[in-house]
Amino acid sequence: MKESMLTAQSRARALEEMSDGAGLDLLVIGGGVTGAGIAVDAVTRGLRTGIVEMQDWAAGTSSRSSRLVHGGLRYLYQLDLHLVSEALAERGLLMETIAPHLVHAQPFLWPLRIPLIERGYSALGVGLYDLIARFRGGHVPIQRHYDKAGALGLFPDIRPSRLTGAIRFYDARVDDARLVIDLVRTAVSYGAFAASRTRVVGLVRHHGVVTGAVLHDLEADREITVRARHVVNATGVWTEQTQALAAPTPKGLKVLASKGVHIVVPKERIRGRTGLFLRTEKSVLFIIPWPDYWVIGTTDTAWSEQREHPVATAADIDYILDHANAVLRSRLTRDDILASYAGLRPLLQPLAVAGDSAKVSREHTVARVAPGMSAIAGGKLTTYRTMAEDAVDFALGAERAKAQPSITRRIQLVGAVGYEATRAQAGPVAGRMGWDRHRTEHLLYRYGSELPVIAEMVRTDPDLGRPLAAAPTYLRAEVAFAVTHEGALHLEDVLRQRVRLAYEQPDGGCAALDEVGAIVAPLLGWDDAILEREKEAYRRQVEAQRAAAEAPDDATASALMESVRTA
Repeated sequence: MKESMLTAQSRARALEEMSDGAGLDLLVIGGGVTGAGIAVDAVTRGLRTGIVEMQDWAAGTSSRSSRLVHGGLRYLYQLDLHLVSEALAERGLLMETIAPHLVHAQPFLWPLRIPLIERGYSALGVGLYDLIARFRGGHVPIQRHYDKAGALGLFPDIRPSRLTGAIRFYDARVDDARLVIDLVRTAVSYGAFAASRTRVVGLVRHHGVVTGAVLHDLEADREITVRARHVVNATGVWTEQTQALAAPTPKGLKVLASKGVHIVVPKERIRGRTGLFLRTEKSVLFIIPWPDYWVIGTTDTAWSEQREHPVATAADIDYILDHANAVLRSRLTRDDILASYAGLRPLLQPLAVAGDSAKVSREHTVARVAPGMSAIAGGKLTTYRTMAEDAVDFALGAERAKAQPSITRRIQLVGAVGYEATRAQAGPVAGRMGWDRHRTEHLLYRYGSELPVIAEMVRTDPDLGRPLAAAPTYLRAEVAFAVTHEGALHLEDVLRQRVRLAYEQPDGGCAALDEVGAIVAPLLGWDDAILEREKEAYRRQVEAQRAAAEAPDDATASALMESVRTA
């Protein structure tokens, strides 16, 4: 294995390597969870692989999810047994093999309102969910039933009038952006070439066959050409725009962009020891506990505005608050909200005109766009690995795929290799570093077996061992690691996808900008002028997002975000 570090220097080298005369076996367009998974699958089969992303890694849908790895209990009630079975198998692989440092079992309480009948059919559904999980892998506790008093003991903030009892079941949670970044780093460790902030602006064709792509390096403002035997379009809600580069009227997939919104509230505002799973008139609502806050969502509405910066509107936030407050005694208000965020799900468009986007299938499809190019869309974060396997199989063709099968069921991500040993040794390390249990678990769950790397950074430079003054959950070393190992190129990369203050503080992390900037600037070679531009650009984004959250509709909110992008 090669070095797994993502840096500005490794990015520049990757672009040079991709554009050399050797060419690539596979070029992946899109650096979300699907594209990153494809890169891991392809390179571990022995393919010369490159992956490019026009924004930061995971900057789109893959950093704006519910942060769950789950089988999709609601799909079971739609009798989509195949999708649930596949997702539960992948949940087990992620928890036990691929990323045990990032993916952790999470209990949820399902409040029941109707005696006997609701408990009966719910127990059957959850029981089938548990049974499938047992056979497909992934050992989490099975369902447990509670009467009203027992349910309130687990979650005192449920309105007593809203339940007669409850069922506790398990799924898992994950920091979605970290999963993607670790996937990209893992691909690089096996020899893949990875470049963020690199937009595909054209495709190279020879006698009608796609043979490569023209890339615009957005950091250096230059264009380079990359040759590839096959190109895979894994751009999610940008699928159709990327396909259009192949031909004026290309074949391929059609996707519907569906907006999902979440809000984040402080941990102390809700009293509960599990998450909550709530059925709504349209879908479901999750109230998900994290160590320092709760994530509540989601919505499911069609989005037809610009796709780079989807945002929550006042209506979205009110919808979530209304549904949460129908069940909670806490009576959450807008003043309680630390942050809101919106992501766009790439749902496959049926041939007929789509109606309610919540009814569109979540299963993925791979299709040929043109000779030499394919596209994949649909699916969900939990099943990224099977999507990646199918995409590479399709690109290789049946015979070659059989000769070079996927091995990603056994591939551990960076941070997972040696994780159990690192966890066992964490106590002595923490003692030497002066870390308490909360700090140690925070670092283990973010970096896994790379915990000693963080410790060594602090030993080398003790100043990096200090917590951020405006965000003491994070060490200064974590900001440095974002640049030296995780490929952050801008302040927003650090604050949105790595040290996630954009979603954890009311000011979006602006109070920490000076301190974060002082750590990042020397690592990226910035002078004072560049640093000030970076800080001002981030402040404008935060202000625009705050204003958008007061907007009455998608068009107004989107225009506010566009004004920042074009400023």
